[in-house]
Amino acid sequence: MSDLLEDDDLTTALKKCPEWDYENNAIHRTIEFEEFMEAIDFVNDLAEIADEAQHHPDIRIRDTKVSLKLTTHDAGGVTDADIELAQRIDNLVD
Repeated sequence: MSDLLEDDDLTTALKKCPEWDYENNAIHRTIEFEEFMEAIDFVNDLAEIADEAQHHPDIRIRDTKVSLKLTTHDAGGVTDADIELAQRIDNLVD
């Protein structure tokens, strides 16, 4: 299990993934696509990355928007595993 990031470490880590916001012990990002099927294709690709990392985000799909939430439940908040997966997700989007 990864260790919970302290406030200073979390602030520094979030600079690596500026599209993500911190709230309620988790990091969040919403991505909007032009078409519903693009959103679904993205989620399918994300599922492979998350499964490989053995770290799974909460995913909400609403039409062309995909909202993601990352937290490490066992640690009670954000860990390096969340930041690493956020960066991989960002690479997938870009």
